[in-house]
Amino acid sequence: MTAKQRYDALATDRSHFLRIAEEAAKLTLPHLVRGEGEYTKGAHNLTTPWQSVGAKGVVTLASKLMLALVPPQTSFFKLQLDDSALSEGAFPPEMRSELDLSFAKIERTILESIAASSDRVVIHQALKHLVVAGNVLIFMGRAGLKMFPLNRYVLERDGNGNVIEIVTKERISHKLLEQEVPPEILQYKGIIDVTGSETPDTEKECDVYTHVKRENNRIVWYQEVYDYIIPASKGKAPIAATPWLPLRFNTVDGEAYGRGRVEEFMGDLKSLEALSQALVEGSAAAAKVVFTVSPSSTTKPQTLASAGNGAIIQGRPDDIGVVQVGKTADFSTAYQMVSQIGQRLSEAFLILNVRQSERTTAEEVRMTQMELDQQLGGLYSLLTTEFLVPYLNRKLNVFQKTGEIPKLPPKLVKPTIVAGVNALGRGQDRESIGQFLTMIAQTMGPEAITTFIDPEEVIKRLAAAQGIDVLNLVRSMKEVQAERQQAQQMQMQVEQQKIQAQQMSAPINDPSKNPALAEQLGGNKGPSPTPPRQGETASPAEPS
Repeated sequence: MTAKQRYDALATDRSHFLRIAEEAAKLTLPHLVRGEGEYTKGAHNLTTPWQSVGAKGVVTLASKLMLALVPPQTSFFKLQLDDSALSEGAFPPEMRSELDLSFAKIERTILESIAASSDRVVIHQALKHLVVAGNVLIFMGRAGLKMFPLNRYVLERDGNGNVIEIVTKERISHKLLEQEVPPEILQYKGIIDVTGSETPDTEKECDVYTHVKRENNRIVWYQEVYDYIIPASKGKAPIAATPWLPLRFNTVDGEAYGRGRVEEFMGDLKSLEALSQALVEGSAAAAKVVFTVSPSSTTKPQTLASAGNGAIIQGRPDDIGVVQVGKTADFSTAYQMVSQIGQRLSEAFLILNVRQSERTTAEEVRMTQMELDQQLGGLYSLLTTEFLVPYLNRKLNVFQKTGEIPKLPPKLVKPTIVAGVNALGRGQDRESIGQFLTMIAQTMGPEAITTFIDPEEVIKRLAAAQGIDVLNLVRSMKEVQAERQQAQQMQMQVEQQKIQAQQMSAPINDPSKNPALAEQLGGNKGPSPTPPRQGETASPAEPS
């Protein structure tokens, strides 16, 4: 069976979900899902809804999901060493901080690549499809992410909800197939003639099918056009690092496709749409003003219509009347109902708690995630399993193959999604360390921190939690000890010099004040002669 035949066979099971998605799109964002037969590159005349609550709700909820899944200023994952590796002695415990610094560097490399790419743009568009249609397909290629709406793919799942087959449908130009498809096939299909030129009645686009299957614990795929398999399009990948990510908003047991958020509130949206249309049309009718002229009046309607502001015409004022609907009071019930429905939809799509800020903090991200889990009943857990985990695994697999990050031992290093309610990146580690140190200081006193806590280890872990490269920034304990020892030696030398200077300045060490020291310095061994008194002469020295 060809890919086209398989697509047509699986499209029957998708028809019900596609019809609901089209209806949901008409009430919110009509351009998201346009149906199977409306997928062309030309412009389309789309009907604009009478109300904007649905469109605003979809954009707001998609933005909050985007903020919760892939935060712009913090990491949604972290690499950590398996605790069993430490218990088994594969790594000494003192190396944990060094490994955390290396893991933080790898995380920073991946996050920088995501920020520099268009991944967030595609993810946000895919999340809008999830909210409206309940289904979307993302392909993680080397050139970036590519999104397939529900009208462009079909799939099949097993009893456990695992995808076993996907078929996509795209329209491309014939010129892109000249080097991929043999000329004889194009001639057989009437695309080109024997000379290689396009026939006059040739369509400019054709359908290309991509068939994705699960075989032997891996994912394989190929592209097919005119029932011909393009050899260069074949690919394969392990299941854990598959580039094909079919996402669902809500799951129903036994259904291959998901249900959107808009479908859950379709009744309120339809009611709001009808009431909004009635109010708009009724308000336009109520605002209409018509002038009447009595048939027996001498004032002609043409004269009244052509008269300008402040003009003087002949006629009686009593012959001229004004007709108005005067039913504006009857709209109060409709206004109240519109207000109530709008309130319910605002709560359903989390419009009421929108915060405007230039910089998103980690605390705001956590609050958004808690709000999503409370309002949407575990949606975040579903998207974590079906999107974040394979998205991260695919990123790590590609970066390791390209050599941008070192290869990680799968049994020793495990990636963990930490963008949930309980934690958010390594920022949670930073807060935990701070709380731990504060608790020790409050319980045992500040001196306990200097006694029992290794400052070098604390600095390294805080740097890893903050995502800071400590190379040539933080000194090691050996360097600090060597510097302290050198400073102590210099201090001792200074103290010795001070002591010597004090000793030299003492009277006992001054030759002019200490005769014994002067005699010692002059070389005299005996006692110094007594100087004669005034009026006496010195006696001659006795012979020896």
